[in-house]
Amino acid sequence: MGASHKAVLLLCLALVAGIAQAELPKNFQIILQTDNFPPFNMGPNNKHFARDAEVQGIGTDTVREIFKRAGIAYSLTLRSPWDRIYSQTLDDAGYGLFSVARTQQNQAHFKWVGPLARYESVLLATPNTGISLTALGQAKAYSIGAQKSSGISQLLSSQGLQPIDSLSEEENLRKLLSGRIDLWATADPVWRYHAKQQGAEGLKTVLSFQPTDLYLALHKDTPDEAVSRLQAALNKV
Repeated sequence: MGASHKAVLLLCLALVAGIAQAELPKNFQIILQTDNFPPFNMGPNNKHFARDAEVQGIGTDTVREIFKRAGIAYSLTLRSPWDRIYSQTLDDAGYGLFSVARTQQNQAHFKWVGPLARYESVLLATPNTGISLTALGQAKAYSIGAQKSSGISQLLSSQGLQPIDSLSEEENLRKLLSGRIDLWATADPVWRYHAKQQGAEGLKTVLSFQPTDLYLALHKDTPDEAVSRLQAALNKV
C-alpha cells in the first residue's frame, strides 16, 4: 500500500474514532431532580427538600454511579411537588428527572435511561372496607386518589378511569383515611413508608395491577452522546 493510501486510511480511522467518541459541549452538566419516593429516592428524615449528598435511596445511588462512570457532571436536588419538577423537565433543556415511570403517554416526551428499578402499582383501601376487585376496570365505581403527573395516574387515565390527583402521596393517604377517596392508587413498596410515617396501620391491597420500571427521564434536547454514555454505564452496573 502506498504512502498516500496509508494516510487516507489513517485519516478515515481517526474520523470514525472521533465519531464513536463524540465530545459533549464544554462544561456540560445535567440538572437532576427527584422527589420523596422511598426507598428509591428520599431526603433525610423524609424531608421534601435536599441537595446533593443529602439525597438518599437505592435509585439515587444507581444514578450517582452511572453519572460517575459516564464522566458527566450533574447537580442533584430533591424537592416537591412532583408535578412541578416533571413539568420543568419537559420544558427546560438541561434537566433530568428520576425515578419516572415510562408510559405510552410520556414515552415520546423525553429521552430515557433505564430501567433503574421497579415497583408494583396497587390500589389500597382502609382496613374495614368491603371493596373487592379482580380487575382494574371494576375500580370505575369508586373514587381513586393518585399523584398528579405520576405514571400511575397516567395509566389509570389511559384505562378510562378518572383519578382525583393530589400533589403528594401524603395528601392521598390523608384523603383515604378521612374517607374523601375510596381507593389510593400508589406504588408498592413506596406506600408502606408513607403509612408508617403517618401511623396508618392495616391498609388493605385490593388490587395489584401493573409492575412498572423506573427510569431517568432527560429533556428531549439532551445530546444523544450523553444519553448513550449513561445507558452504557447503567448496563455495566
